[in-house]
Amino acid sequence: MNSDVSPPSPDVDAPRAAVEADQPWLEDLPIGMDAIKPGQGLELHPQCQPLAPLVGVWRGEGLAQYPSLLGEFRYGQQITFAHDGRPFLVYEARAWLLSQSGEVLRPAAREVGWWRVDEDETIEVVLAHMFGICEIYYGGRTGETAWELEADTIARTDTARETTAAARLYGIVENGDLVYAEERALRGLPLKPHLSAQLRRIAG
Repeated sequence: MNSDVSPPSPDVDAPRAAVEADQPWLEDLPIGMDAIKPGQGLELHPQCQPLAPLVGVWRGEGLAQYPSLLGEFRYGQQITFAHDGRPFLVYEARAWLLSQSGEVLRPAAREVGWWRVDEDETIEVVLAHMFGICEIYYGGRTGETAWELEADTIARTDTARETTAAARLYGIVENGDLVYAEERALRGLPLKPHLSAQLRRIAG
């Protein structure tokens, strides 16, 4: 948080219901919430039109695999693509591990970032992961509802696992679901399949 900005006292300015619910977003925020669908009072910026089909909230299941994982793991995931009318999409992904029978075990990976499109329709993606890695991807559309990204820069903290390359494919399939596949090069191994998932739109 910016130390120059003092938040208002929740006891004085925030709606009591929001405070009692311990919500991270309070209803008295002086700027509007991000939009995830048309009709929310915000027009998608023209530069973001190549990404328009992604806007919304998606939820489903995926499979994690990699030689260093010593097996395959099911996970659930929710991905949100939102916007505030400016030339970028706000991105957040939250995952949770699943048992073989589909029971939720515990929270898993989280990542946040921003997707931008330049005048030539090159996609720029900046991502930050909770496990200490930041990545910059470049890519573009490979179809009306398909996108391909490759990591150009990967930086990590001293405690993060070694990652030397990453690539992602996203697409919206015939039934309207969002599917993606990710390859990563971890711990000195070459680029290999790591994550794949199929998510249905639940909002937007």
